[in-house]
Amino acid sequence: MSEIKELLYPSKWIANASTGVRLACEVRMRIISGIIEKGTILSENKLAMEFEVSRSPIREALKILASENIIRLERMGAVVVGLTEQDIKEIYDVRLLIETFVYERIVQIDTSELVRELSKIHEMMEVAIKYRDADEFSYQDVLFHETIIRSINHSYIMLIWNNTKPVMESLILLSMRMRLKEKYEDFPRILKNHKVYIEAIKIKDRDIMIQALHQNFDDVQGKVEDLWMSQQMLTKGRE
Repeated sequence: MSEIKELLYPSKWIANASTGVRLACEVRMRIISGIIEKGTILSENKLAMEFEVSRSPIREALKILASENIIRLERMGAVVVGLTEQDIKEIYDVRLLIETFVYERIVQIDTSELVRELSKIHEMMEVAIKYRDADEFSYQDVLFHETIIRSINHSYIMLIWNNTKPVMESLILLSMRMRLKEKYEDFPRILKNHKVYIEAIKIKDRDIMIQALHQNFDDVQGKVEDLWMSQQMLTKGRE
């Protein structure tokens, strides 16, 4: 790992986070992208030297990653478990379950403020695509769905969301970076589908909500394939 200097995770997303959290975000991206391969043993000392920090934030970062099941803590060090294709599909399954539940509740609340917030986020997504900024698009995409989920004020749903968000966010970021390079023409469709989300929430049409939901999640296989392409490109770049 010592030869890898470029950071994969956008530092501006976590400017106010603890050093341990920032390190967890970067190491997570390297594991999910395939730069750090499955079976690699992560040494606290080597990580501390590379990132020029003490061992304390390294330990914090490794505990976070272990809680996400992408590494396994052992006496010899932290063993990289990584993610399988099935793991990724299951993460998207969790998103589907969460958002399906949320849509059932949304029809019972006043959605006017939610529609305004989603419309603003959608405009930011359009700007990000105009300037070919995959990182900003990814940030706004995650924010779009999180705003919908937060709208029903369900603490346990948010707990599940927050537990899956770090890995899911990394998957989305890697996927969108690849899509911007290889499938830029696909973004108008993505933007249009998010517009359908907003309209469905505005008129509280459950059928349209579910339609938009499945249009979004039927694309999961493509996202998984994009991730594997990203892994290959990053690994070749390292070599």
